[in-house]
Amino acid sequence: MSKKRLFGTFGIRRIANEEMTPEFASRLAASYGTLVQGTVAIGGDTRTTTPMLKNGIAAGLLSSGCDVVDLGILPTPAIQYAVRNYYDGGIIVTASHNPPEYNGLKFVDEDGIGTRDDMEIKIEDIFFDGEPKRASWNEIGKFYTNNTIINEYITEAIKGVDIEAIKDAKLKVVVDTGSGAGSYTAPYLLRKLGCDVTTINCQADGHFPGRDPEPIEENLQDLISTVKELNADIGLAHDGDADRTICIDELGNFVLGDKTFTLVEKAMLKENNGGTIVTTVATSTAIYDIAEEYNGEVIATAVGDLLVARKLKETNGLFGGEENGGLIFPDFVYGRDAAMTVCKILEIMAKEKKPLSQLVGELPVYHTVKMKTHCPDDQKENVMTKIAEEIKNTTDYTLDTTDGVKILKDDGWVIIRPSGTEPIFRCFAETDNIEKSKEMTEWGISLVNKYLE
Repeated sequence: MSKKRLFGTFGIRRIANEEMTPEFASRLAASYGTLVQGTVAIGGDTRTTTPMLKNGIAAGLLSSGCDVVDLGILPTPAIQYAVRNYYDGGIIVTASHNPPEYNGLKFVDEDGIGTRDDMEIKIEDIFFDGEPKRASWNEIGKFYTNNTIINEYITEAIKGVDIEAIKDAKLKVVVDTGSGAGSYTAPYLLRKLGCDVTTINCQADGHFPGRDPEPIEENLQDLISTVKELNADIGLAHDGDADRTICIDELGNFVLGDKTFTLVEKAMLKENNGGTIVTTVATSTAIYDIAEEYNGEVIATAVGDLLVARKLKETNGLFGGEENGGLIFPDFVYGRDAAMTVCKILEIMAKEKKPLSQLVGELPVYHTVKMKTHCPDDQKENVMTKIAEEIKNTTDYTLDTTDGVKILKDDGWVIIRPSGTEPIFRCFAETDNIEKSKEMTEWGISLVNKYLE
């Protein structure tokens, strides 16, 4: 298969109005529309450049003869939900957790799953080497709007859990949507669940004035302090397009995404007497421990929620996700879904009648350390090859090259992989000891730096 020239792990992200211009977006949309030739849903997050790009992609799609339905500003999973249920494809304008100067386009198929590699290469071939279909004046697509999807998405998410149990628990919740797309869903969903809700950064604002859109611990200090000050039961945070959920427990502790994954996995397997769990090679060993205990089978893919979603569909899997707080409930949306994640975590707390810290404390204990280092895109492949060659010549380690380089040692593992959306390498290590994990992560970063030109 040809090498992709534009698409990353999921879609295309660039600095808005530099590379990611309306003309660029319009031609890409027309190239996609040339292949789809149906009704395409569009929508996006709260970034200042989203309306500009959304209008560009609408024009490109219409010019290729596609009908366009504008869903407005809403979370990525809400658009995926809409496409799966009603439309032939979709283009989502978002740069997810990237800084505010970025924007991007995510293309999804009729199931609401990110487009496959072969289709992305066809889109690129049309974009670079061919010409998109340009419909004649009497075959131009029609343009519609649909502002009902947000409410439907919230309503259907709530139907997936025991709402009465959550209401009876009278949970006190602090939610921080980072001024992203979750501002239009999370506070309303929580109130429908009967929670006592306090909001932080829940005003939609593409400048992201309250915090950076990535929900990492250093960006969530206001949420952590508010949870402690209000004696809340839980703090919840989303990224820019509200497909990920990060939790703060009642003590103000930041809960790593793989802990959330393991907690929900445990509940899902117990409720369904087992099932297939799909995750990535970068996810905690705890996922495997819980699967073994509760009659589950784990399938590991390369990193990328669209790869997990596809494998869930292929295997009729029960549940899946990644270590970053992105959980996938395939009965609802074939993609990471913050709303359903919130519903499920609150249901677990309500039914178990235990605080989040205790629920997390009952899970298998592993310690993960994550770091990243800069690497130009044109050096990534060479760096990966050289690291793999070095590890192959070391008999003490086992090598897994499903995605990047995963090095398995007797006392843990480290994965070194290039980002599909940024000029960086990410390095995760997991062992039963935090200092050991830190050492392994630093070793992984040193391997990248060793081979940088």
